[in-house]
Amino acid sequence: MARARKKSSLQSVRTAASAKLTPAVLAAMEDEFQANPTYEIIQNAITSVSVASLAKRRSVVTEADHSFSVRLDDWPVTNQKSSGRCWMFAGLNLFRAGAINKMKVKNFEFSQNHVMFWDKIEKANHFLETIIETRKLTQDDRTVAFLLKDPIGDGGQWNMFVNVIRKHGLVPKAAMPETESSSSTRVMNGRLVAKLRQSAKLLRDMHAGGASLHDLRQTKHDVLKVAHRILSMHLGTPPTRFDWQWQDKKKKFHRDANMTPHRFAAKYVTVPMDDYVCLVHDPRKTSPTGRVFTVKHLGNVVGGEVVKYLNVDVALMKRIAMRTLRDSEPVWFGCDVGKQMDRELGLWDANLLDYDRLYDTTFAMDKASRLEYGAACMTHAMLFTGVDIKAGKPRRWRVENSWGDKGGEKGFYVMNDSWFDEHVFEIAARRKYLPAKLLAALDRKPIVLPPWDPMGSLAR
Repeated sequence: MARARKKSSLQSVRTAASAKLTPAVLAAMEDEFQANPTYEIIQNAITSVSVASLAKRRSVVTEADHSFSVRLDDWPVTNQKSSGRCWMFAGLNLFRAGAINKMKVKNFEFSQNHVMFWDKIEKANHFLETIIETRKLTQDDRTVAFLLKDPIGDGGQWNMFVNVIRKHGLVPKAAMPETESSSSTRVMNGRLVAKLRQSAKLLRDMHAGGASLHDLRQTKHDVLKVAHRILSMHLGTPPTRFDWQWQDKKKKFHRDANMTPHRFAAKYVTVPMDDYVCLVHDPRKTSPTGRVFTVKHLGNVVGGEVVKYLNVDVALMKRIAMRTLRDSEPVWFGCDVGKQMDRELGLWDANLLDYDRLYDTTFAMDKASRLEYGAACMTHAMLFTGVDIKAGKPRRWRVENSWGDKGGEKGFYVMNDSWFDEHVFEIAARRKYLPAKLLAALDRKPIVLPPWDPMGSLAR
């Protein structure tokens, strides 16, 4: 009888909806919670163990398998540690597959620290140039506020990766190894951000005082000397010449004497990096399929290649990824990594965690709506190194992550194909795999998205 009265009370509160959380409304919420004994059982469980362990579907876990009909990797994973360098790790891991084969070694790494040094100094210049470009906008303009929010983050995109290598080359990890700050970037980034924000104010104040463009750029140059100094202190000095020597798997000794970063890249990058284009799956109504997009003010190298995306259907993206893997090349991709993931198992599945039944509600939003309402964006880049194909269709994908060897199968993860549909947004693909119609679309003028669009999130 008491429970019936509570239900009646709640119904009366619902009919008298108010802008305020009145005592009656709050009491009705409590009554509804107490009226369902299942909620108390879940409360007891959640307050004692992790939510993910309760929401995890056992059937999905037991079906996870690390066997693949196509598998390329025979090397250990890398570790970006406490940094946001996933995009460059994934890119260098793509390149190292060919370098390992060419050198006939079991393992090899390009220097991630070298790429990071040059990316940071280029980003500092790009940021300051953008501040100069937007100098006539008010300080509280949304674009200016957005630029100041993250002047020099660790993130990046495929085109930005290629820009750095094209301009500054590559070196082996031994020639510029990791430092404390390359592996844990927070303190270094904090000093760089403080300097760049101070310099942004200085440049804008100079413009307000009538300074010429020449004067602004001279001041920018002085700031960049400080940024270079900070980076050199934290990351070390990039080598201009070095000797590279190694023993192959048969113990044969090799030496490349007097190498430069550009000569090293030319010799050991075995894939045509300039031939790659970025394909994205952006299902928003405002993003037409078959069109090229760019994000305003997104980039690192001033005068370098613009970050561009060709929007395609996710099924085509999968077919191209499968074909690339069958041709013995890994695939660089970007995704929303934290969704429906078990890091210890190294497993992604669109239905891995059943939060709907646990909380007795629904959280469902389609991929387009998640992008539109801030529930999804690209947060991580990795490498496909395998795929399990049955009857011409992918069942699951093998993923080389850059989080060390603790999760999954020594750092290699399993992505069930359902997760690809929902949470993979981008791959870097060779032009030769694109249909003629899409190749022609690459030559069209790109649609320009605003700086804060989620398609730019991986670089932030």
